[in-house]
Amino acid sequence: MRPTLNIVGGGHVGRALGRLFARSGLFVIQDVMTRSLHSARHAVDFIGAGDPVHEIAALRHADVWMLAVADDQIAQVASALAKAGLVDGAVVFHCSGAKSSAELDAAARAGALAASVHPVRSFADPAAVAAAFDGTYCGIEGEPHALALLGAAFEAIGARLVPIDAAAKTVYHAASVFASNYLVTVLDAALRAYQAAGIEPEVARELARPLATETLSNVFRLGPESALSGPIARGDMATVARQQQAVTTWDEATGALYAALAEATTDLARRKRGGA
Repeated sequence: MRPTLNIVGGGHVGRALGRLFARSGLFVIQDVMTRSLHSARHAVDFIGAGDPVHEIAALRHADVWMLAVADDQIAQVASALAKAGLVDGAVVFHCSGAKSSAELDAAARAGALAASVHPVRSFADPAAVAAAFDGTYCGIEGEPHALALLGAAFEAIGARLVPIDAAAKTVYHAASVFASNYLVTVLDAALRAYQAAGIEPEVARELARPLATETLSNVFRLGPESALSGPIARGDMATVARQQQAVTTWDEATGALYAALAEATTDLARRKRGGA
């Protein structure tokens, strides 16, 4: 008998993983609950399996529960499921990168086996994710028996599992923010600075593209110390000071960003030179 899976949350993550699990045949997709019956039906249509539900009273017992909800809703949903008597003996997991499995304490106290599985990738296009999930790294932590079941299920849909320290979950998620969100912010600053120099936006992107892509390639091929180049790596702090002043004069907020990055880059350059 295949285990039953209920999905709470029909956003990008819930839909993408739901479709993957439905196609794999690992679980019987049972109930899919979202805030409205309309959105639940859309989620079920995307997943290709399950029954749409929009209230906890309509949910059935399941062997596995995936809580694909916003971070600040995880504990609330877990508590509601526990109060409804739905999770005793079940595996309950969430997909947050910022919160640990401790967010599911209410469910654990009600007899559930709690865990978290966080796919490290963007879910902006759930259809594309479902079509090319193979090789996706997933940070996992939680109750060992829950991880045994979930680990096998995620590996079956192509995941690469990375055990993480639950106590360091927030720092772990911040790493992804640095690698993704803040990278966008830094590139936005670069593009705006090009435009401030009179360069058209389309041309600015083409100027930044080879610098950004080659630098990223070097970081992952050689490591950050070897990939670092530019005035700070050369020790040309006079140039850095002039740039700092010019950027601050142009845009004070971007100047503050430049200053913070210069300080961090100076530390990286010291490591590059083998300093303390």
